[in-house]
Amino acid sequence: MTVRTFGPNAVDWEKRVDLDRLRAERFARLNTALDRSELGAVLSFDFSNIRYMSSTHIGTWAMDKLIRFALLPRGGEPIVWDFGSAAKHHQLYNPWLDGENRARAGISTLRGAFHPAAGIAADVAGKVATVLREHGLDAEPLGVDVVEMPILAALQAEGIDVVDGQQVFLEARRIKTPDEIALLTQACSMVDAAYEELYMFLRPGVKENECVGVVSKTLYDLGSEYVEGVNAISGERCSPHPHVYSDRLIRPGDPAFFDILHSHLGYRTCYYRTFAVGSASVAQRDAYTRCREYMDRAIALVKPGATTADIVSVWPRAEEFGFADEMAAFALQYGHGVGLSIWEKPIFSRLVSLDQPETLEEGMVFALETYWPAADGWSAARIEEEVVVTADGCEVITKFPAEELLVAGRKYWTAGGALNTARESQSHLNTGNATPSGDGGGAR
Repeated sequence: MTVRTFGPNAVDWEKRVDLDRLRAERFARLNTALDRSELGAVLSFDFSNIRYMSSTHIGTWAMDKLIRFALLPRGGEPIVWDFGSAAKHHQLYNPWLDGENRARAGISTLRGAFHPAAGIAADVAGKVATVLREHGLDAEPLGVDVVEMPILAALQAEGIDVVDGQQVFLEARRIKTPDEIALLTQACSMVDAAYEELYMFLRPGVKENECVGVVSKTLYDLGSEYVEGVNAISGERCSPHPHVYSDRLIRPGDPAFFDILHSHLGYRTCYYRTFAVGSASVAQRDAYTRCREYMDRAIALVKPGATTADIVSVWPRAEEFGFADEMAAFALQYGHGVGLSIWEKPIFSRLVSLDQPETLEEGMVFALETYWPAADGWSAARIEEEVVVTADGCEVITKFPAEELLVAGRKYWTAGGALNTARESQSHLNTGNATPSGDGGGAR
């Protein structure tokens, strides 16, 4: 299997992503997952699940609003109740929804902003119950992914047995179609370009939030649908990892790591890289080497039939890098499926994977993340690679160089020649922790 990367445009002279096939294959997989379950139907308020089911989209502003909903009855076709004029738009431009038959106007409670006495929750439940009765499914369990409490109560008042439906959606989305893999690869190629711009931009005096702006502009210029976030962490903020960028000024000798999350036609990225700015200390280089070793050991094990337990077994225990337990260190040594959302199946973590392993299959796409704090007590390294499971192994689709620690920023010259980029940061020279420890560091 060779993962191919195409341009974003459609052409008549090359077979690229087939969006009609994408829609059909996603729907077929969801139908199969529903048929294997004990549910009569699935009801979705989750933005990504609605898109997977119906191939509709009204803008990322709506992702956290829970304002639209879609129902798939067993043996039937999806019905989408959409926000205001979006329903009319879908009747005109989404022929796979069969006009007014399955693209309908509807609204949820605006996360409680509507007055409870307005009856919106009862209206939602009534719409859903009517369709279930039309299909003779009103006595069967209804699987729901996420739901507001008033909607849940209204569905139950209609006599509907509401159960967890999220697993049906996640099972359908677990294995990616060839078109999904192509779109995920294209999304990564856009981040490759963003890291190139970021590497050229990084230097002492720029702020973390400016780095976020550079990355976001690059991605939007390339056609990104949505930049979900850019995790920009530098200097002493690297250990412990705060998971949020700030306005901190980057200084000479700083480590800086970034996670870039964006969406291309709905398909996401989660893609860390670490740099040293101007120069790299011994402690930072050792931390990066350790972080890369854990990554390489994990990737070497990825193939069909391997399990998530196999992967996490080569990662360190939380106590080895300064945390009390796996809950406290969660997501530092981590893996997760990537698709229309991040953190899909399968999940890789010593918190759960050793006791509840999941088997890897061809066509899975997931990200593996490793982290290691340096012996100096303040710097750290973070690396993430996205991989596609192939018939006999895997292919890495995150291509920006990460085999060794990159030093960004201006090259300095002294009277004796180029300034050595392997040097201790002057502000931390006399900490007593500058030399690597025997266990690779981790004390804080």
